Amino acid sequence: MTDRYLVPRRLDDPELIGFWTLDEFAGMLIPFAWGILAQHIFLGIGLAFGAWFALRKVKSGRAGSALIHAAYWYLPGSFLGLKATPPSHCRLLAG
Repeated sequence: MTDRYLVPRRLDDPELIGFWTLDEFAGMLIPFAWGILAQHIFLGIGLAFGAWFALRKVKSGRAGSALIHAAYWYLPGSFLGLKATPPSHCRLLAG
């Protein structure tokens, strides 16, 4: 007798585009597209491979959220709209 319901084996797997996760694919696509637009295709391919390899090493053993945490702490506050923590004397006023 065949079961009517299919239960996935791994619920927390990241979404993939081909063999790569979304952030790895974007990390490869941006340098490759720059290489095509700047007419330096081989340089774009090399940068795309380097970006993929660097992202793979940074994410090894940790979730992709480690990159978000690093961006929050190490990039300037105005980058991508990340806000700084208000000073302690203003926290009561913030609500």
